[in-house]
Formats: sequence, C-alpha cells, structure tokens
Amino acid sequence: MSDPAFQEGPVRAGPPPEGSVAEEWQRLDPRMLLVHPVREVIRFLPPLLGLFIAGAASGGGGAWQLLGVLVPVVLGLLRYLTTSFRIAAGRVELRRGLLNRHVLSAPLDRVRTVDLSASLIHRVLGLTTLRIGTGTSTATEDDELDLDGLPVERARALRSDLLRAAAPTTYDDATAPGTPDADTPVVDLDLGWVRLAPLTSSGLVVAVGLLGAGSQVASSLDLYDDVRPGAWSLGVPGWAVAVAAALGFALVVSAISVAGYLVTNWGFRLTRSRGAWHLSRGLLTTRETSIDEVRVAGVSIAEPIGLRLAGGARLSAIVTGLSADAAGSSMLVPPAPRDVVTRVAGVVLGTPTAVLAPLVPHGPAARRRRFSRGVGPVVALVALLALVVVLADAPWWVLVPAVALLPPAVLVSADRAAALGHTLVDGYVVSRSGSLARRRDHLAVEDVIGWSFRATWFQRRVGLTSLVATTAGGRQSVTVQDVPETLAVTLAGDALPHVVRQFLDDALAPDDAPVDQRTGEPVHVARRGPGPVGWRGEHDGDDGRLVGGDEGPR
Repeated sequence: MSDPAFQEGPVRAGPPPEGSVAEEWQRLDPRMLLVHPVREVIRFLPPLLGLFIAGAASGGGGAWQLLGVLVPVVLGLLRYLTTSFRIAAGRVELRRGLLNRHVLSAPLDRVRTVDLSASLIHRVLGLTTLRIGTGTSTATEDDELDLDGLPVERARALRSDLLRAAAPTTYDDATAPGTPDADTPVVDLDLGWVRLAPLTSSGLVVAVGLLGAGSQVASSLDLYDDVRPGAWSLGVPGWAVAVAAALGFALVVSAISVAGYLVTNWGFRLTRSRGAWHLSRGLLTTRETSIDEVRVAGVSIAEPIGLRLAGGARLSAIVTGLSADAAGSSMLVPPAPRDVVTRVAGVVLGTPTAVLAPLVPHGPAARRRRFSRGVGPVVALVALLALVVVLADAPWWVLVPAVALLPPAVLVSADRAAALGHTLVDGYVVSRSGSLARRRDHLAVEDVIGWSFRATWFQRRVGLTSLVATTAGGRQSVTVQDVPETLAVTLAGDALPHVVRQFLDDALAPDDAPVDQRTGEPVHVARRGPGPVGWRGEHDGDDGRLVGGDEGPR
C-alpha cells in the first residue's frame, strides 16, 4: 500500500507500548462465530432467494438449497479463523484472509481517533467493534483498521492503550497529582434539542429517497397507468390538494428528522478524561469516539440557514491527520442551541474569548463583491429573458420566475456580506463566511503549517485576496475570504512573524505598511509589478524553517 499510515512487511524495531494487552497475535472474541455466518447469509440473501425459488419451481433442489446456505456459513467461519491482530514494536497490526492474505500495519503515533461501535447483535452478545482512525483515505473496507468484535471492557482498555501510546506526553500530564482519572462531563443530550431536528437536511434527504424508491416501484408495477386527468376527483380545488400534499410531506420530513436525530444521538455525552475527548451516542447502534486532545487543532461551528434561524448550530473538531471524509469521528456536538455549542467550543479551545471575540470586517469592496456574485447572475438572467421576450415575442410571464429570484438573491448576498470577518485572538486564527451554510473556524496558530495568498483577476482589481491557512487537519485549510491585502498581511504577520518577515520587502514606506501588533514594527509588503501581495510559503510547524515558497504576483 502506498499510504504511509499502512505498511506491509516486517515491523520496525522498537519497544512495545507500556501496558499493551496484545503484544502477540490474538484472535477476536469467539462469540463472533455467531455473528459472521449470519452476516454472510444476509449478504448472500438475494442469490439464496433465487435458488430457493428456482428449486421450488422445479419440484426439487433440496441438496443445492442446503449447499447454498452452507457456503456463506463456511465463509463466515473462515473470516473469524483467518483474522488476528496485535500491538507490538510500536505498531498496531491486523491480518485477515486465507487465499488473499491482507496485512494492515500502522504506527501508534499515527492514531488520531478510536471509535467503539456496537450494533444490536453486538450489544446482545456483549461485543463491540474498535475502529482505529489514522487519517488515511481508504477506498475499500479491506483498508479499514477495524477490530470486529471485542468484549466491551477489553475494547475500552485497548482504546486507552492506543491513545496513551499515541500521545504519552499528554497522558503523563493528565495523570499528574490533582488530576482526576474519571471522565469530566462537558455536555449531555437535552431532549429539547430535538426541536432543531426538522431544520436539518437529513430528514429531507431520506424522504426524497423514499419518494424516489416508491416512484420506481409504482412505475415497475404499472400503477401510473390508472392515473389519468380527471380520473380522481376529491371534490376540492386543485390548489387545496397541493397545499395539503405539501403540508403532509413537511410532516413526514419532520417525523423522519426527529426519529433519525433520536436514533443517532440518544444518550449523547461528551466528556474529557486523561488527555482525550470521549463522545458516546446511539440508540440501536451505539458509538463511542475518543479523540486525542493533542490532535485537536481547533473547532468549527457550522450554522446552516435552518439551524441559524432557530438559534442552533453544531460543533466539530479540527483534528490533525484526520481527513474531512471522517467527519463523523470529529463531531463534538450535534445540532443544539447556539449557547450550548458556544460554551462547549470554549471548553475545547481552553478559552471562550476566541469563540465570542468580535470579528474584523472586510470593508466595502468585499461587501460589493458578495452582491456582485450573488445578485449579478440573477440580473443577467432577467436581462436575457427580457431580451427574449422583446425579440422573440415570447409571453411576459417567462420573466416571473427570474424576477422572483431577485429578493432572495439580495437577502442571501446581504447575509454573506455581513458574515465575512476574521480575527486573531488567544493564539487562534478565526474566520467566518457563508450564508446558507455559514461556518466559523477556529484554528490554533501552532497548527498552521503554511500561508497562501490566492487572488483571482476580479479580486486583484479591487485589492482583495483570499488568505489560506494550511493545516494538517480536517479540510486541510482554513480560508479567510475576500480580505483586503493589507489586512491579510497583518494577520499572517501577527500569527507567524518569523515566517512572513523573510518574504517582506522594505521598498514600501512605513506609513503605507501595516503594523505588527506584537512588536509595533511596520510590516512591509512584497510587490512585483501592479499585482497584489505576491508571496506564498510554507514552514515547518516546529521551528519555523521555510520548506517551500515562491514570490511574484498572484
């Protein structure tokens, strides 16, 4: 495998982690012999049903039917017998497969998250699945480092060993005198939060999927053949039927959203213990997620338009080494009231100031750009349709849908303009943007591994740029959108002056340059020709050493 998180072959020498419970190759719990065969039978259910139907139609086939069931059962038994794992020499290893042997090996220092999940059958048997997140992007189930299944207590002990080996410094600090070993509760589920569930998009997605599936079934059964204009008469106007159908659909979506919220987040609890954040939730399938505290580079507060109008939000962690595809492993608070999310964000960051600090606005040029990008296309569409009406003698009502889009476009553009802002406070770079999906990111300066200025031709004409703080966590970057060039240089210089200063040019007069708020010295901007700020570089997060960069207009 090419990913550095997983390597095949001999392990590197090194001492095993202290307290490891699996230094030799070990099998999963024998009770999985009751689980794997059932799973394989379910996977083979479509061909098995076909085999039984064919046998019944031919008046025989009993032996073949028995063999058809025996094959997946044997595969399930082999899955258990050929799967083993161990933790040794500073690595966690998993091997499985008989004819095609597959070995996964990952260094313990690459462990980012540890999840425990248990389906209904696992809970009945007292088992759980331990999933180790190493930040790698996997395309198939064979590349996932899952130990399915382990006894619950053994899995929790193994989780502690993995996190301790991944970040021993944190655990040494956490076990200092006066530090409690028990979980410290941060937030628990409040059933009042369920009122926010209908304002999320999950219920709508499920309802639309069910509606599409129902439509396909009706079409395959030729049920639409009986639907003809005037065939059904309810004795009420058509608009009343449409309104009733819309209300019914809204009620179904709300019910699905509430049910999904409760099933997913039942028993939700966030705690902190021994240098890690622990999250547990789930009604039918329970899930426990542990995130190493030293891997948390910041938090992100998401406020989709529906939640924001109801005063709600959700919180996720920016975890270094964890890709954005693993969003479920970085979730800290599900849709909840905004004050709850703000409080938890302050606890995770260690300071409420970064979450509550006012933001620096980006000025009139940035606001105009929000309107030009939001309202401009709608105005162009109205003008095009008006031209069609005049030249092609089209009916005037074709303009109505386009004109109706103007008020929403203006409102969304105004909201996007008001959302723009950034600040640097208590060692965190804070950036906010968006309207329909507003997001406020808080990224620790010590986790910024590079700065990048990106400006389109339109941005350069009005003196704006997008400042990108590169990080190893989450979406791999935090972007400050449409910020004036001088403010962008000031922010980059204040955050990491030892990186920025080597790209600056003393050619500008001090009166025209931004000032470093820490030293009081002017921050000079490098320019080449008529373009905007023209430098881009990356540095080593430990000592500030430049590892890549270039300069010139962007």
